Amino acid sequence: MSAWYVYVIECRDGSLYTGIALDVERRYAQHLAGKGARYTRSRPPSRLLARFMYPDRSSALRAEYAIKQLSPTAKRRLCAQAGTDIPAEAAVEAASG
Repeated sequence: MSAWYVYVIECRDGSLYTGIALDVERRYAQHLAGKGARYTRSRPPSRLLARFMYPDRSSALRAEYAIKQLSPTAKRRLCAQAGTDIPAEAAVEAASG
């Protein structure tokens, strides 16, 4: 079974897009090519801020939902912590608190 990822993209207008994928690099390339989500077709991506690994699609979907509920400031804080050894679930809790 392959790992699933939740990823956060910063768009050129400064907004953030959160999604899930099996292959983040391929999915990000789709977003760059204008073949990704409707949101990133109208707001082209400028950079990939973070990715978080999950063991299955179900847990990735739950994490995606939780991250989407965060404010933009909290999302950016979460992405800044992504390079640390904090598990993604703990980082989401820390960012929202």
